[in-house]
Amino acid sequence: MPDSLLPIHIRDLRLSKGDRALLAGINLTIEDPGITVIMGPNGAGKTLLLRCLHGLIKPDRGQITLGPLAPESSRDQQAMVFQHPVLLRRTALQNLAFAAPELARSEPQRLINALAAVHLADRADQPARMLSGGEQQRLALARALLSQPALLLLDEATASLDPASVLVIESLVKAQSAQGTKVILISHDQGQARRLADEVVFISDGQLKEQSPADSFFSAPRTPMAKAYLAGEILL
Repeated sequence: MPDSLLPIHIRDLRLSKGDRALLAGINLTIEDPGITVIMGPNGAGKTLLLRCLHGLIKPDRGQITLGPLAPESSRDQQAMVFQHPVLLRRTALQNLAFAAPELARSEPQRLINALAAVHLADRADQPARMLSGGEQQRLALARALLSQPALLLLDEATASLDPASVLVIESLVKAQSAQGTKVILISHDQGQARRLADEVVFISDGQLKEQSPADSFFSAPRTPMAKAYLAGEILL
């Protein structure tokens, strides 16, 4: 079981571009294990928040701690899967070997098992960039999970994928969460959020609008903006 990076504390997180506030003083605490789904309209700041958690973006102001660590000090205990996977010009198996060279030397079967877990064992020697979009995303998830991260971040990792790939990825995410990995994912898909979320964080205009257990959020959202979002209204 991976070491915990909980609780996650975010205090007065601010990020601007010119005169525009992209993150406008977010205060958020994530304490519970399981799966937290971040939802909100386009441009709400969801991806920026995830990248700040992963240490890829330094905010203008504010503080993030993951357990006792700052984001940049916890990177080796985290993994992130982006909406558009970045893969090397190598085979599927070589992509995993590059990400986990020690495993490739000492336990090469684990790499094969990782491919099998995402239904790509028969694609091991195929160039990764020749895989379909769904297969590439499954490979990116397999690569992320090799390190058994304490925190797994997913930014719209199943957007526009085929249903089979969505099913594989969701199943793996749930299984990884059950093994003790804290999962935080962004999704616009309400069906997916209902299937996966233990907790929902709703963000709009760079601000935290609501944080609640998933059942409560979907049955009785507290804010008018969350109600409108769930009703399918366009939020500006």
